[in-house]
Amino acid sequence: MSHRQVLESLSGLLLGMFVSILAGTVVATSLPLIVSDLQGDQSAYTWVVTGTLLATTVSTPVWGKFADLFNRKLLIQVALVVFVLGSALAGFSEDTGTLIAFRILQGLGAGGLAALSQIIMADIISPRERGKYAGLFGAVMALGTIGGPLLGGVVTDAFGWRWNFFIALPVAVVAIILLQVTLHLPARVKRVVSIDYLGIVLIGGGVSLLLLWVTLAGKSFAWASLPSFAMVLGAAILLIAAVIVEFRVKEPIIPLDLFKNRTVTLAVIASLAVGVAMFGTSVFLSQYMQLARGATPTQSGLLTIPMMGGLLIASTVFGNLISRTGKWKAIMVSGSVLVLAGSLLLGSLRFDTSLVFVGVFMFILGAGVGMIMQNLVLVVQNTVEITHLGVATSTITFFRSLGGTVGVSVMGSVLGTLVAQYIRDGTATLSPANQLAAMQTLGDGTIPQVSLLPAALRIVVESAYGTGVGNVFLIMVPLAIITLVMIALLPNIPLGTMTGIERERSGTDTDPTTGQILVGVSTASVALPPVAPDQRR
Repeated sequence: MSHRQVLESLSGLLLGMFVSILAGTVVATSLPLIVSDLQGDQSAYTWVVTGTLLATTVSTPVWGKFADLFNRKLLIQVALVVFVLGSALAGFSEDTGTLIAFRILQGLGAGGLAALSQIIMADIISPRERGKYAGLFGAVMALGTIGGPLLGGVVTDAFGWRWNFFIALPVAVVAIILLQVTLHLPARVKRVVSIDYLGIVLIGGGVSLLLLWVTLAGKSFAWASLPSFAMVLGAAILLIAAVIVEFRVKEPIIPLDLFKNRTVTLAVIASLAVGVAMFGTSVFLSQYMQLARGATPTQSGLLTIPMMGGLLIASTVFGNLISRTGKWKAIMVSGSVLVLAGSLLLGSLRFDTSLVFVGVFMFILGAGVGMIMQNLVLVVQNTVEITHLGVATSTITFFRSLGGTVGVSVMGSVLGTLVAQYIRDGTATLSPANQLAAMQTLGDGTIPQVSLLPAALRIVVESAYGTGVGNVFLIMVPLAIITLVMIALLPNIPLGTMTGIERERSGTDTDPTTGQILVGVSTASVALPPVAPDQRR
């Protein structure tokens, strides 16, 4: 395909990605106001985010496996419809319970969009060329992540927060039409497929129970308590059963022989911390700006631009550099160093930290994420068998989402505990009248609207959230160190020059343990004419 043909095929894909990101980020700056308006507390705030991430995490390997079995173009259109439907329904929520339920539906679609966009890109672009196009995905991601909070803040201030959930609908319709018109993939050979329903249930149940435990422990019950032990034991039993099932079924959701590939194993571990950096910062920086700095939703969106600006610049510049040189290892190691540095710097946040310094800290972390996030998927796609391209891609996305979900849950739990303690300590130094006012406005644990608080209480709340958010970012530091080590250990395998479709046509595949190209391996799963042996390269 020529450069123009690739861009035409990617247009609907990129717009679909933009819709999914926009619908997710447009509410980011408004969440404190939304949860407050719906009478929710810190736990509800965390679950509005965690519910979406949980559904995304659980559904991602399912979408990835379906991509190896069914029509990928139809699958991504279905995922887009599910995502936007969940977003639109969330706009009618009357309490945090219904909001969380519809956000879960939204997450089911997001899992498909996250996995399928990467899989389809691998179908039509070779690993060597994928860097510069991955820069386009990074640019779209950054544009949606920057523009979403800004647009959400303006819409919230002008029309109310419910409109945040409706504005993506017309763009989604255009994206579905573009996908139908511009994306042309070869028809897959029809065959009898075996769907691993038991594996879906066991993996989904085990991961969900584990995340429920992380979210509820310390609030609804003690960490060392009977309910806590029961949930951990239940999750362990379900996940062990899932491993046994995946070894035995014909078409496993996550083929465990993937982990014989050193690149896959190391990239999976590295993806966990990347997920925490991606999702944790977007969630808690919004709280920091509004609850510690008194910013409006619009101002909050503007103040978080440096984070996404760093991601945009790094993913675009270094994506093109990888395509030109074929060198990726040094770039990814440098990116993991920036993630570690950004995590440490954000851990120093307080309610009176200079916003210039906050912007610099966010830019450093964003640049680090931009240098490694897409490239982790790239190096895995470069080394796996073509028949496992979909499931390998979704596995990396799955563990990235899992890291983000667990990270947000843990960070939210820690933040709720810290803020409650800091507020108690702060109000103890106030006058009796202010202590009574604090009891009336802050005693039920709901997230306050800072601008409506008396001056004395406002200082206490801003200080509590400023210090609390800074401290929870320190949770990312040990994970960032693990990411640095894992990326440093990745085998430095050269990037291939054949697209996924070309590999299927030519019968060329990759050794799953060494990443070396194999020639003459039968991988045909698409209805394409055979290529003569002397044309294979």
